[in-house]
Amino acid sequence: MISSVTNAAVKRIVLLQTRDKARREEGLFIVEGVRMYMEVPVQRLDSVYVTESFLDHAGQDVRERLADTGYELVSEDVMKKMSDTMTPQGVLCLVRYYDYTVDDILGGGSLYLILDGLQDPGNLGTVFRTAEAAGAGGIIMSRGTVSIYNPKSIRSTMGTLFRMPFIYADDLCEVIADLKERGVRVYAAHLHGAVDYTACDYRGASAFVIGNEGAGVSDAVAGASDSCLYIPMEGEVESLNAAVAASVLMYEAHRQRRSL
Repeated sequence: MISSVTNAAVKRIVLLQTRDKARREEGLFIVEGVRMYMEVPVQRLDSVYVTESFLDHAGQDVRERLADTGYELVSEDVMKKMSDTMTPQGVLCLVRYYDYTVDDILGGGSLYLILDGLQDPGNLGTVFRTAEAAGAGGIIMSRGTVSIYNPKSIRSTMGTLFRMPFIYADDLCEVIADLKERGVRVYAAHLHGAVDYTACDYRGASAFVIGNEGAGVSDAVAGASDSCLYIPMEGEVESLNAAVAASVLMYEAHRQRRSL
């Protein structure tokens, strides 16, 4: 059992929790909680840490999975040190990075999301969950978008991270041009959009661009898109939350596709 918070493995995990650079260099991210642990594909698991209390109260299904994946016992104090949450559930694991391509995304369906500089990890996780619920095939993000491997992003995905293909692109305009060549129509959500979002037909291959929470979609990305859409708003509201706007657009596409 690891019982010292100065243990090298503990220090390594704390670094992975707090530094995106460390995660990138090792190609590992951290997942916490029994539900998320149970959803991680076994082949992606690097290592698992549990407390004695967790082990004592684990159900048969959890025990069977632990027997398959292996685990390291740690003290309650060590788990608290390693955890990013106030009340750790007693299980934490290191998971290997995903390595998807645009082809992986396009092979998953005909509805896609493009994220241009989202900064809030909670928004990002919510977008992932809603994308799966609405039937999206994958998500393409700019390098300026917050890391999906941020602990808060991971928790917000509620497991969708393990099922939704995604990539970070160096140049969104190049990716958009590639999508358009492949027959995907690209629609940017824009405060000054010229087209009401309900006026378009999304039953064919479609991608929605959602911009930064403050600045919106960049001019270059908006210009590369086929159309700029607006979502009508009442009162004095200036804009919708990025995750809410993504949800509105994806579910309009979902509604249209249900009638096919």
